[in-house]
Amino acid sequence: MSTKTASTDHPVHALVAERWSPYAWSDESVDPDDLASLFEAARWAASSYNEQPWRWIVAQREDAEAFDRLLSTLVEANQNWARHAPVLAVGVAITTFSRNGKPNKAAHHDLGLAAGNLSFEATSRGMHVHQMIGIEPQRVRDLYGVPDEAEPLTALAIGYAGESAATPEGMRDRDAAPRTRKPLEELVFAGAWGHRAAFAKP
Repeated sequence: MSTKTASTDHPVHALVAERWSPYAWSDESVDPDDLASLFEAARWAASSYNEQPWRWIVAQREDAEAFDRLLSTLVEANQNWARHAPVLAVGVAITTFSRNGKPNKAAHHDLGLAAGNLSFEATSRGMHVHQMIGIEPQRVRDLYGVPDEAEPLTALAIGYAGESAATPEGMRDRDAAPRTRKPLEELVFAGAWGHRAAFAKP
């Protein structure tokens, strides 16, 4: 699979430009030491009050029973392509603060930061991560005994990108398409909503 390095409007770190989310996966397994480093990177993400409200449920393809169990928590459309990834994970947000039991409004945000750290560590090691919101949260709860104060939120497919020809029907165009983003002027405001910041030039 060729790289899909982003054509950015402003200079960014190479890992930002090189990160992308494939649908096609190589048969290559992920070394356990590499996998540990990915979740170590997630462990060191910033979080509100250093609460670290992220938890992960992980399965590797080598353990077929565990892998199929976790795969079954994805919606069917995601199962169709994610079944070919060597590693699956479900990200869970702890929605209350451990110190006082009050709601942690930053929990989802912080889970996302941890997933971002994981994704960039993966990119640095030549791997890819495809994040997805299409999961069955109640099935995650039922299968894994997730407590009420924890919310299964997203899933990750982790591994090495494969050839586009291996992509399930309907996904090949997505893997082959160039990466695009909205222009900075539509995303960064100053002074008033919709008024672009001066540095956010086209």
